[in-house]
Amino acid sequence: MIYTRALEAIVLETSKTFPVLLVTGPRQVGKTTLLESVAEQGRRYVSLDDPLARQLAREEPLLFLQRYAPPVIIDEIQYAPELLPYIKLHVDRDKNNGAFWLTGSQMFHMMKGVHESLAGRVGIIPMQGLSTAEINGLANEAYTTDRRRLLNRMNQVRKMSLPEIYDRIFKGSMPAVYKEERSIERYFASYVDTYVHRDIRDLSQVADEMQFQRFLTACAARTSQMVNYSDLAKDVGISAPTAKNWLSILVSSGILVLVEPYFNNALKRIIKAPNLYFMDTGLCAYLTRWTSSEALEVSAMSGAFFETYVVSEIIKSYLNAGRRPPVFYYRDSDQNEIDLILEENGSVYPIEIKKSSQPRKNAGRHFKVLEKTGLPCELGNIICMTDDLMPVSNDIWAVPAWLI
Repeated sequence: MIYTRALEAIVLETSKTFPVLLVTGPRQVGKTTLLESVAEQGRRYVSLDDPLARQLAREEPLLFLQRYAPPVIIDEIQYAPELLPYIKLHVDRDKNNGAFWLTGSQMFHMMKGVHESLAGRVGIIPMQGLSTAEINGLANEAYTTDRRRLLNRMNQVRKMSLPEIYDRIFKGSMPAVYKEERSIERYFASYVDTYVHRDIRDLSQVADEMQFQRFLTACAARTSQMVNYSDLAKDVGISAPTAKNWLSILVSSGILVLVEPYFNNALKRIIKAPNLYFMDTGLCAYLTRWTSSEALEVSAMSGAFFETYVVSEIIKSYLNAGRRPPVFYYRDSDQNEIDLILEENGSVYPIEIKKSSQPRKNAGRHFKVLEKTGLPCELGNIICMTDDLMPVSNDIWAVPAWLI
């Protein structure tokens, strides 16, 4: 099944504004399919996965651009960063918006080359796997706690049961998993093998691939937890600086995200380490060796996976709207904790994430700590497995997870 991607409109809008468009994200999230689905007739396509095309791009970039003249889609641009200065010369000469559509992994050296060579000429669109809204054929909306938006969305969204939510969590968000019946375990085994043994080997300074794979698994076991580089390093048998470097590789390639703590000068006792979340819960479930959604739902990691799912869906809702996710979390030394904070337009919107179907009235008790910031603390949400959108108190509403 082909899913309509929310980023289609963002691609077309960006293409009208910049001569170069770059869609970045993890492998197999649908970057190429997205561009091909909205490309006009006559736009050429070339993949640098092709060894001959890659060799020509690296050794004879001018000849490459003659052979694949714009408008063109160049897939996997990270394999030939030598092209970027020549693309700059081309767009400076011709000044045509939308001339080059690129896809690539957001690795450090590739993105450094993009920023240095194409500054002011490139529109960068980060992309992740399918959102639940895309799977269900719904219009994307950047998540807000606004009750009017939530009430309106209630009329459009299909309710999902707890088993359905965990089936979604177990499958993850890779388009290939939803296109046809296949073994999810075999799919992710191949995915990890490709990611570790090809992308990481080719694009990063990782000497021991098996050790890096153990590190990837250790990170999966810590999804929705605060990052502790020393513990990660100890578990894998590497140094703390190496753990920090490898975690940066996973973040830059879109495999996971670090949610930073919310900081305000009035908040003196905050814990400053970020929280770690996998962006694809299916990959995380594979790495932590769950073999069914039923086993995952009753496991000790059930709550962690539920929180990971909610956070990743909220982040995707902003990315799919072409916006930077304004997400933070809060934890202090007095044991006050807020799972997620949205900060927009000078206001903060606290969110608690609970697997429970009936959140207690004190579920948002820690929201009051944000009053110290001096910023307006607007309507808070408890995202949970409730059957309906319901007020818990005057300024806190319980929101079904399937409503994101």
